[in-house]
Amino acid sequence: MRIIATIRIALRALRRNKMRSLLTMLGIIIGVGSVITAVSLTTGATKQVESQVQSLGESVLTVFSGNQTSGGTRGGWGSAPTLTVDDALAIAKLPNAVAVSPEVRDRAQVLANGLNWNTQVQGEGPDYPQIRNWRIANGAMFTEQDVRSLAKTAVIGKTVVDQLFPNEDPVGQTIRVRNIPFTIVGVLAPKGFNLFGQDQDDIVLVPYSSHMRRITSRTFVSSILVQAANDKVIDEVQQAITETLSARHRSREPDFTVRNQLELMNAVTETSKSMGFLLSGVAAVSLFVGGIGIMNIMLVSVTERTREIGIRMSVGARAADIVVQFLMEAVTLSAIGGMIGIGFGMMVSLLIAYFGHTPSVTPAVWIVAAFASSALIGISFGFYPAWKASQLDPIDALRYE
Repeated sequence: MRIIATIRIALRALRRNKMRSLLTMLGIIIGVGSVITAVSLTTGATKQVESQVQSLGESVLTVFSGNQTSGGTRGGWGSAPTLTVDDALAIAKLPNAVAVSPEVRDRAQVLANGLNWNTQVQGEGPDYPQIRNWRIANGAMFTEQDVRSLAKTAVIGKTVVDQLFPNEDPVGQTIRVRNIPFTIVGVLAPKGFNLFGQDQDDIVLVPYSSHMRRITSRTFVSSILVQAANDKVIDEVQQAITETLSARHRSREPDFTVRNQLELMNAVTETSKSMGFLLSGVAAVSLFVGGIGIMNIMLVSVTERTREIGIRMSVGARAADIVVQFLMEAVTLSAIGGMIGIGFGMMVSLLIAYFGHTPSVTPAVWIVAAFASSALIGISFGFYPAWKASQLDPIDALRYE
């Protein structure tokens, strides 16, 4: 009951100077609001990036062609073709490599229905949808038999459907790639833009053998996609790929590069965390300034209410009661500011997300942490004024004008 009475006294004291109380809370409101806004936008961006990385596939490794050293000249991946279909078949035999797809990439003008469109034409294996976690929305993926027979079959993305087959079912129809007719056997489910801003749906997939023999006459593949059984064995599979290709290529230095999806995920996550820490640091400064404002106002309040303190002490109030009274006022002030700040931060983050077309996610743990931080600031910065009030001499306090 004493706690409730103390809270009532604190609220009554704050209502006496509404404008001053509001201006004092403003520092806490801005600080807590900044924390919530920073965390919401950073968490939303991180989850969006993680979702986009996962859309590229789970437990995926990519083997890039082309680290080379020739006549003292060195080049990174892509500087020379070094990977073959046989390399991909050798990787497919490794333990925990559950799916493999050799890749051949090229851009070409495709025609259908009297329309044309420049798009990405990729030669892939039948495991490609599994590796990329990409559902076939209509029809089916071409088969291993299609790869062996150099079949002229294709699977197309939603963007290509919209451009060449508006309001039509493309399955069973023909699309011409460099004047070579390919029968459409499937349509990929829409995925949208990837992490690098590329339209994933603007794509035509054909068997890699057909791409290499019929479209481009290549003998090397651009890269090899590999799916590990799970994230726990991805490093083991990466090491096995490196050893297998090094033995096959017999080069002094690796003429290939192996990258895994976790490396990309970790790099992006670390960048988002760094940005979050930076924004939270700025918000922490705002909270500190708000705490100083509370201390300043409470010291002024002690001076203004010196006679009131003397009267309370003269009728039996102990020093501890005075400490609790003023400490409760500081905590109430900061707690109310914290609650308003949480609502303000969530509203600002939602507005930024709406107009900036970015996701906003506010973790519940951060709402609790922000409220607890505001209460802690009230205790920390309100203790000294409360202690100072408790040390007043009752006689001198009663004489104070």
